[in-house]
Amino acid sequence: MSSTRQLRLGAFMRPVSIHTGAWRYPGAWPDANFNVQHIKRLAQTLERGRFDAFFMADHLAVLNMPVDALKRSHTVTSFEPFTLLSYLAAVTEHIGLVATASTTFDEPYHVARRFASLDHLSNGRAGWNIVTTANPDAALNFGKSTQMDHGERYVRAREFYDVVTGLWDSFEDGAIIRDVESGIFFDPARLHVLDHHGAHLDVRGPLNIARPIQGWPVVVQAGSSEPGRQLAAETAEVVFAAEADIGAARRFYADVKGRMTVLGRDPDHLKILPAAFVVVGDSIGDAQAMRDRLDSRVHYDSGIATLSSTLGHDVSGFDPDGLLPEIPETNASKSGRARILELARSRQLTIRQLAAKVGSYAGLAFVGTPVTIADQMEEWLMTDASDGFNIMFPFLPAGLDVFVDRVIPELQRRGLFRREYEGRTLRENLGLPRPPNRFLES
Repeated sequence: MSSTRQLRLGAFMRPVSIHTGAWRYPGAWPDANFNVQHIKRLAQTLERGRFDAFFMADHLAVLNMPVDALKRSHTVTSFEPFTLLSYLAAVTEHIGLVATASTTFDEPYHVARRFASLDHLSNGRAGWNIVTTANPDAALNFGKSTQMDHGERYVRAREFYDVVTGLWDSFEDGAIIRDVESGIFFDPARLHVLDHHGAHLDVRGPLNIARPIQGWPVVVQAGSSEPGRQLAAETAEVVFAAEADIGAARRFYADVKGRMTVLGRDPDHLKILPAAFVVVGDSIGDAQAMRDRLDSRVHYDSGIATLSSTLGHDVSGFDPDGLLPEIPETNASKSGRARILELARSRQLTIRQLAAKVGSYAGLAFVGTPVTIADQMEEWLMTDASDGFNIMFPFLPAGLDVFVDRVIPELQRRGLFRREYEGRTLRENLGLPRPPNRFLES
C-alpha cells in the first residue's frame, strides 16, 4: 500500500516524558531529563527513526505547586533549551531542533538572534515554538508582580512575531559577499533596518547575524484558545495541538485551516500535529497493563497539584471523592482549563479520579500494538484530524526504542511515513516553503 499523504512526526522531549510517573517506571532512566548523554542517545534514536523534529518545551519558573508535590517532579531541573539544542546540533545531522521561547518574558532581539544562530549551527534545522507564558510564578522571576492578562499576552505575541521575523530578514540572502580582493565583507544595499514602533515593542534593528539558512526557522505554535487559533492561522507553520478526541480534532483542523484560507494563506503550509501519548505492547492487553503500571507510579500529591495548576485554582481542599465544583475563570491557560473541565463533566469524574488522569496524562493516547497504533494514526491522517503527531513517550529509553523499532516500520510498510529524509532542512522535510524576505516584497 502506498499513500500520497505522509505523517509528520515530532517528539516531545522536554520533559523527556510528560508522564509524572515516567522516571519511576522499572528500567527507566530516572535522570533522563537532565543527563546530556542520555538525551544525545535519545535524539540519535529519533533520527534513526526519521522523526521530523526533537521538540523541547521550556518553563521560566519552577512549577507553581506545593512542595509535597514538587519534590516528586522529574522536571524540577532541566537544561536551558538553546544550550542543549546547540549541543544536539553537533551530534545529529537531519532531525529538526525546536525550542520554546516566550513572547511574554523575553525580548524579540534575543529570540531572533538565538534562533538565527541555531539555524546556522544546525545547517537549517531550527524551529521556534511561540508561547505566551501562563505560569504566574514566571512573572516573579522577571521583575513583574502580576501576570499579564491572557488576551494581552496574545496581542503582544502577534507583534513579537512580526518583530522577530522582520529581524531575521535584516540581511538579504547573499548579502554577505566576503570579496577578498575589494575588501568588501557585505553589501550594505542588502541590509535593512526594521525600525519597528508598536503598542508593546520598539526595536530598531538590524539583527547582527546573517539571514537564517531556512530564511526563517520554522514557526511553531501551541495555543488552542480563540486567540491561539487566530495566532496560529496568521503565523504558524506547525501547530502543536491538544485535542484528544478525533471529532474535536477534525473540527480544530478545519477551523484553523479555514482561517488560513480567509487570510490568503495556503492551508498546506501549516502542519497540525496533536500530542499523542503512545504505549506499545505485544497485545492491547499488554500495552494497557504497562499503562496501568505507569499510572500507578503517580502520587496523589502530584496529581492534585497538576490539576490545580492547570485549572489556575487550588482544588486540594475539596472532597477528593466528590465531583469538581464550579471553578472561577482565572488568568491560566484557557484551552488547558477547558479540556480539564470538559473531561470532568463528560465522564463525571471525582476529583481523585481527575487528579489521577491529569497527573498521569489525560490527553490523546494510543495504547496497543504496532498495528493498532498505526491503524489509529492512519485514520487521523486520512480523515483530516491531523497531519501527524507530536509523540510523547511513556518512559525512557524503552518507550522510544520500541516505537522506532516496531511502530515506524509498520507506518513505512503502509506508505505513511518516510524511509529517508527528503531534504536537508527542517522546512524541506516538512514540505514547507522558504519564506521570501519581506523587505524585497514591499
